[in-house]
Order: sequence, then C-alpha cells, then structure tokens
Amino acid sequence: MGQQQLLLIVLGIIIVGIAVVVGIALFSANSTSSNRDAVVSDLTNLASSAQLFFRKPIPLGGGGISFTNWTIPPQLASTANGTYTATVTSTSVTLVGTGKQTGSDGSNPVKVTMVLSSTSITSTSINN
Repeated sequence: MGQQQLLLIVLGIIIVGIAVVVGIALFSANSTSSNRDAVVSDLTNLASSAQLFFRKPIPLGGGGISFTNWTIPPQLASTANGTYTATVTSTSVTLVGTGKQTGSDGSNPVKVTMVLSSTSITSTSINN
C-alpha cells in the first residue's frame, strides 16, 4: 500500500470516530431533555389528581375543599421516568420528581419541583 492509501484509511477512521463521539453526545443530551419533559408531564398528571381530590366531596372519597389526606397513588410514586414525593398541606401540595437520567451538570439526576394550589399550578422549577 502506498502512503496515500494509508493516509486515506487513517483519515476515514478519524472521521468515523468523531461522528461516533458526536452521536453519543447528541443522544445523551436528547435523553436528558426527554426525561425532564416526562417528569414534568408526570407531575402535571399528579397535580390534576390532587386538584380533583381537593374539589371532590368527602362522602365521594375526596378532600372536601382540602388537600389533607391526599397521597400519590402507589403505582405512580415510581415510574419508568422517575420517583415522586409530595408534601401536602390543607391548601397546597408540593410535588418533587426525581428523574432517572443524569441532568445537565453530569452528576445529579433531573429534578423538578411543582407547587400547586386549589385552582392552579403556582410554580414549576427545574433543577438540572
């Protein structure tokens, strides 16, 4: 083989290597973003469930204008997207979702906090 052919082979290997590294980086970034979106979606569904409980009368299994006694359903406390916890008061619920993917900092998982009242989601903060 001549030098030109060896140079083309080495150049081809370098280009393929760079393409693989870029592909892995893009997949990782997309995976984190997808997990973040999925955790926000799960928290929104839990918030809807909590607000339904708030409005439902006590005889029908609701809170009767109170969040007290609302809990995250056991089947939704941990999903393929993450794990979820709730801090409940009579007038508000703070939901925290911890995702399965490593966040933007490269070491801690995706974390989303959502605070809701009887009528709306008052705040959503995404950490990492």
